[in-house]
Amino acid sequence: MKVRKAVFPVAGLGTRFLPATKAMAKEMLPIVDKPLIQYAVEEAYASGITEIIFVTGAGKKAIENHFDHSCELEHMLMARGKDAELREIHALIPESGSIIYTRQNQPLGLGHAIWCARNIVGNEPFAVLLADDLVKAKTPVLKQMVEKFDELQASIVSVAEVAPQDTSKYGILDADPLVNSVTKIRGLVEKPRPEEAPSNLAIIGRYILTPEIFDILAGKEVGAGGEIQITDAMARLLETQNIYGYRYEGIRFDCGNKAGFQMANLAFSMDRPDMRERLLPFIEGLIEKY
Repeated sequence: MKVRKAVFPVAGLGTRFLPATKAMAKEMLPIVDKPLIQYAVEEAYASGITEIIFVTGAGKKAIENHFDHSCELEHMLMARGKDAELREIHALIPESGSIIYTRQNQPLGLGHAIWCARNIVGNEPFAVLLADDLVKAKTPVLKQMVEKFDELQASIVSVAEVAPQDTSKYGILDADPLVNSVTKIRGLVEKPRPEEAPSNLAIIGRYILTPEIFDILAGKEVGAGGEIQITDAMARLLETQNIYGYRYEGIRFDCGNKAGFQMANLAFSMDRPDMRERLLPFIEGLIEKY
């Protein structure tokens, strides 16, 4: 089984970034000069994905426009001889038919969003990427996971250790010890209180799932927060299949919160020689001031 398709749940309202997201999709918030969703899509393509599936909601038209032609902008760049910028814009546009959009018309949780893509994915393994989780890595995280999936031929999720007091923000694993960055999962709990968490090993926003997950999600069982949780569905899937956790190589930025978003902007800016020389003295000055 090969992983060819990737699902991007992008229907969320981004309330933690209001008022910036009142009229703007949170996935379009920029890290330096690229929106979050572009980083995630580029990661998917770099990992061998050939079909992108966006599960959208109201107010997400900007995402569709971003990955499409903009005739007025392209003509302007051409007329002004801005060839580099024109090439960059053209590079955003995938081959026709390789991006598909479907709607999640009710905010029923991540599990429900993934289930909305069932007819497009069909009977094959697929990836799920959450754009909020941005990882700075030499090898894209999803590519690392695809290589492990090719070996294990079973569902696999990216994992990281989190502070014990933060377990209530994540799906948490009950799992065997890590061996060569891989662990066999015994159980999963969605957002447990710290005193009830089986570990501090948390699922981060990258999944490779087998299609049997759709049969479980079809039951629309409600879990934590009154939503249909993918973690709960995976716990059910464990009854019939192995699921593995993979501790990826890279630095993760939680761009779903304001501090993590700013950290990502700073880290990615420092990779740019044209920005680093100006930023370093500024940062040093801020440190002295605060």
